[in-house]
Amino acid sequence: MALEITDANFEELVVKTDKPVVIDFWAVWCGPCRMIAPLIEEMSTEYEGKAVIGKLDVDSNPNVTARFGVRNIPTVLFLKGGEVVDKQVGAVPKSVLVQKLEALL
Repeated sequence: MALEITDANFEELVVKTDKPVVIDFWAVWCGPCRMIAPLIEEMSTEYEGKAVIGKLDVDSNPNVTARFGVRNIPTVLFLKGGEVVDKQVGAVPKSVLVQKLEALL
């Protein structure tokens, strides 16, 4: 299951890991977010132990959302060493997300 990333645990789960990180920025009211949610969940199972895959609710976590300048959702950020190395805005097929993550492994 994808981790719930928040303003409070961001440093611990994202910055301090040596694994690549995928964060799905979403909101309850966002239709396209619901379209990619199952893909993020599948990836969290498939890449368990290889990557940190989580979801961040933009309405509940304004600090991290602002830190990365996320204005449109869904936005999926790909981080390595706490730095954004790739991003995807909007709903896309799982293959697009997997390809971006594979490039970081």
